[in-house]
Amino acid sequence: MSTQPDLLHSEEEEALRAAVRDLLTDHCDAAGVIARTESDAPHDLALWKLLADGMGLAGLLVPEAQGGQGATHREAAVVLEELGRAVAPVPYLTSAVAATEALLACGDEELLGRLAAGRTIGALAVGLHTAPGAPLRTVRAGDGTLHGELTGIADAAAADVLLVPADDGGLYAVSADAVTVTPQTSLDLTRPLATVTLDGAPGRRVGDAEPAVGRALRAAAGLLASEQLGVAEKSLTDTVRYLKERKQFNRPVGGFQALKHRLAQLWLEVVSLRAAARAAADALATGEDTDVLVAVAQAYAAPVAVHAAEEALQLHAGIGMTWEHPVHLYLKRAKADSIAYGTAGAHRTALAGLVDLQAP
Repeated sequence: MSTQPDLLHSEEEEALRAAVRDLLTDHCDAAGVIARTESDAPHDLALWKLLADGMGLAGLLVPEAQGGQGATHREAAVVLEELGRAVAPVPYLTSAVAATEALLACGDEELLGRLAAGRTIGALAVGLHTAPGAPLRTVRAGDGTLHGELTGIADAAAADVLLVPADDGGLYAVSADAVTVTPQTSLDLTRPLATVTLDGAPGRRVGDAEPAVGRALRAAAGLLASEQLGVAEKSLTDTVRYLKERKQFNRPVGGFQALKHRLAQLWLEVVSLRAAARAAADALATGEDTDVLVAVAQAYAAPVAVHAAEEALQLHAGIGMTWEHPVHLYLKRAKADSIAYGTAGAHRTALAGLVDLQAP
């Protein structure tokens, strides 16, 4: 029997949120993130070490018996909300969620333990645009080596090990040293994409690709909604604060009725996104109506996050158009997330099939 999802945060989850936010406030300021995007090292590996090793967040989804924290997707969702608020350039979604979920499906405890401890960064070598259930692009396997090219791989540049689907149905663990990683031009400079070329790279089969990748993409899509919630909430909060401070005709700009209406509408959208994101995280944790609630969250999350970031850009006026102001980081993350793990349209199509509500 289906139960109602728990959309409220527990005291432990709020304590986790406070700890993560405090850490990000101290170590992930907007100016530093912007400066990093202009360098040849977009990932903040020092921050990743604090999150993964210092706080143990890389192993939230891994059972304690396998070296993890034994938490659930609800806690991981809280972390992703805060990482979204900071647009933190760390491989949490790709390593601690997608790659970890794939290994949980395969049962490779040794590699899973390394990812959980934060000693190793993993990346699922599937294009970031790939929706759960979509056809996979694979490489050719033969004589214990892999050959081929995969594009749109998020955070491949930071990865120590890649999980590569092959044409024999297997999922292979491949050392990053054995492949060529070529950066691609990415809209979101805080989550760079790359092309991965395998030319006779040795790989160790860790399991079957289809169920492992399916599980990984479903979890990543469901928890991505929490990151999008963080982006939307921060965009709204910063915009409201700015409009209270900015004056025109000797009165705060936020006092104008037209702007109040825009902000009120955006607030309603963000609150609804919070419910959808929490429902998806709870469904992943409990296994109740998971496919439906993940599809609902992703069908709704992208338009709201993009709208919030666009409103932030417009309502910050001239200052919002500058490179020094961080609003462009949020708009780029929102736009890039809108096609990550499937577009909103793809998830609406999937949802229609799941609830037997086909379009005419």
